[in-house]
Amino acid sequence: MRTETPVSVKLEDYTPYPFEIDSVSLDFSLELEATRVRTKMSVRRVRPGEFVLDGEGLTLNDISIDGSPLQVSDYKIADNKLTIADVPDTFTLETDVTINPKANTALSGLYVSAGRFCSQCEATGFRRITYWPDRPDVMSRFHVRIDADKATYPILLSNGTPGKAGDLPGGRHFAEWDDPHPKPSYLFALCAGDYDVWRDSFTTMNGDHVDLGVYVDKGQADRAEWAMESLKASMKWDEERFGRAYDLGVFNIVAVRDFNFGAMENKGLNIFNSAYVLASPDSATDADFEAIESIVGHEYFHNWTGNRITCRDWFQLCLKEGLTVFRDQEFSSDLRSRPVQRIKDVMRLRARQFAEDGGPLAHPVRPQAYGSIDNLYTATVYEKGAELIRALTVLIGDDAFNKGMQIYFDEYDGTASTIEDFYSCFEKASGKDLSQFRLWYAQAGTPEVTVVEEWDEAKSELTLTLSQKTPPTPKQDKKKPVPIPLRAALLDGKGGHVEAEGWQDGETVIVLDKAEKTVKVNLSKGSARPLLSINREFSAPVRVRRDLDKAGLLKLAAAETDPFNIWDCFQSLAKTEIFRLLDEPQSPPDDALVSAMADAVRLNESDPAFAALLTVLPDVGELFQDREPADPAGLDSARKRLRKAFAEALAGDITRILEQPSPTPFKPSAEQAGTRALRGAMIGLTGALGTPEAASQLKSHFDSASNMTESLACLRSLIPLPGKARDEAIETFYARWKDNPLVIDKWFAVQAGQGTAEDARRLSEHPDFDMSNPNRVRSVAAAFSMTNLAAFHAPDGKGHEVIADIIQRADKLNPALAARLLTSFEQWKKLEPKARASAKTVLERLQEAGLSKNAMDIVTRALD
Repeated sequence: MRTETPVSVKLEDYTPYPFEIDSVSLDFSLELEATRVRTKMSVRRVRPGEFVLDGEGLTLNDISIDGSPLQVSDYKIADNKLTIADVPDTFTLETDVTINPKANTALSGLYVSAGRFCSQCEATGFRRITYWPDRPDVMSRFHVRIDADKATYPILLSNGTPGKAGDLPGGRHFAEWDDPHPKPSYLFALCAGDYDVWRDSFTTMNGDHVDLGVYVDKGQADRAEWAMESLKASMKWDEERFGRAYDLGVFNIVAVRDFNFGAMENKGLNIFNSAYVLASPDSATDADFEAIESIVGHEYFHNWTGNRITCRDWFQLCLKEGLTVFRDQEFSSDLRSRPVQRIKDVMRLRARQFAEDGGPLAHPVRPQAYGSIDNLYTATVYEKGAELIRALTVLIGDDAFNKGMQIYFDEYDGTASTIEDFYSCFEKASGKDLSQFRLWYAQAGTPEVTVVEEWDEAKSELTLTLSQKTPPTPKQDKKKPVPIPLRAALLDGKGGHVEAEGWQDGETVIVLDKAEKTVKVNLSKGSARPLLSINREFSAPVRVRRDLDKAGLLKLAAAETDPFNIWDCFQSLAKTEIFRLLDEPQSPPDDALVSAMADAVRLNESDPAFAALLTVLPDVGELFQDREPADPAGLDSARKRLRKAFAEALAGDITRILEQPSPTPFKPSAEQAGTRALRGAMIGLTGALGTPEAASQLKSHFDSASNMTESLACLRSLIPLPGKARDEAIETFYARWKDNPLVIDKWFAVQAGQGTAEDARRLSEHPDFDMSNPNRVRSVAAAFSMTNLAAFHAPDGKGHEVIADIIQRADKLNPALAARLLTSFEQWKKLEPKARASAKTVLERLQEAGLSKNAMDIVTRALD
């Protein structure tokens, strides 16, 4: 039967918790099916209100106040809450509960993965461990004692600093941990089991010694080396860039195979999806190494932006996540190539967040309400949140931003803060009123900026008319203008800039802070008309509309001095050509455009990572945003035609580049990764040719590949080419890596990402498919529904049906995973009529299927 629509939680209803819990002692006696948790909390009233604790799936054994047991009539348990009506102003509450970690397939709270205990408490998992006010603004000092069977669980970990440890009767042992820093319950962590450990140490800028450990599956310690190097690089970078040192004597990371997210920043004990810890040259791609570096950095940077300073309520989630994504992007930019990193960040933003902003799941960076907090962990909160921080740096300047960050660290350390608190620091640092800029956080949707140019030759004056509008989004029909900081430059067409009054070296920042704005640009008398470069480095998360034809875009691309805008010019050109090929299916790709695209790759070959990005065409999901109703199959076909022509134009370069040996020995350095990126791009273009000769060449490269980056690139390129070469590569890859789950995840994903609905169903029925493991489920369901849109949105509806079946199966075990998979339907209203009708039918069926609260929240919003 149909479940009820989740009750909405509203920002306007926020009230502080009536009590503070200064300290808490947790005593765990670990058993797979009956773990006892004894909690002792010191409570004091700070304002009027009831004493209410959250609790879910708990069996209450005992409860007492100040040592006196409570009778059943003294408290009430209803709707996953425990209420004690009459409490003193200061008291000690003790509870004793039993939980069943083995049965916890939702992977929220305390659960079991590969026979080991693991916790995940963000956002509301701690209530599955003990009764507690499970909200981020209640911050306490935690003392933890763990006892367990010593032979089975020889390592017992929690937050903070290790204390007493020793043996107990009956083959058990115990360990104690103290965290001196107050923290909310969502940052609590516990891990227990038998691990191998990669150990190292770090000395902070204050001279403090820190013991580091990465805990992994037995026999996998050497695959944790890169994660450790990334951790040390993160600690050093945060000291140098933001002056922030680590504040405990121990920092541990634990790798877990069964995990709903990428990683979790629990204070002093980060828990990671093993996909973002384990890496070796033979089994991991360059993308894996980059992701590990970035995510290790992200979770470490949370120590200050998320842990030392947390968020007052979950509506402020972007305050810790968007800010920390910005910090990890800066970290990657400093360690690798800043232009390449910027392009990659924008590619992710456009692929996921722009789509989210343009569909029924659109929401502001700081929503005013939510149905299920688990569904607030979105690209809008993370990626768009990061872009707003970056836009702030452009608006007020780097010096004021850095000063504001220091004010934030100093004034809000140890608190649960808000967006208003954060921006008050930058108002102090810059002297500017940022209240209008905060509108970005209250409005959903991607602003569209139109730029119109008028050149007065007699006056040598360029007039720019800029206007902004943001399309309506659910529950927000009318939008207010927001401040949009646009980096701009005047180009001379010869690789340089043109001087203009008020422009520093031909560059400036134009702030479009109203619906329309006119800017007069005065050049020296007799100057030729300059070319305008706008939104350089993607300084604001907007769409820019300009009246430039193909010749104008090619001229601009040739004159550009900003690598991002060079790439973006060719993206615009490719997008326009794909739409033309869709409308003119009998017309061949434009030879002049294809030749220019190929020349751009050759011209930038000295920066192979950038050259590789110039070979990437806009994906089908991004094309949805400019073509409605969208025909995924038609767009995919048109895109493949352009890609094939592109490959033919680069045929000689493909051969030349792939004849050169891949760098050996393998190193996950930016330099080597760039070389392999260009080689991988050429491998992909070989597949785009679609000929038997191409398949044979790919199989040869596959057989001789010396690293996973190129081996997987060959396999991915072979998948769309039916025949012996493809089938042998699939079988060989599986046989070689069947005992490595992370690599087999890739094997599933490359097939689902390019196959049919029948392929996706076949993979979901494979003996190695595991519905209880989020990585494996995502390797099929997410790879198919979020990257293979032509098959997923096929008019016959088979793609929608296979994903709906997986969602229903997943929802019974892991509602958070099912809800995340449901977001693949976010663009259904943009589809052509047949596919749109199919998607609607499937969503309505799911709405009647008795799904979890998490899943129902997504379905309801998608259909609303």
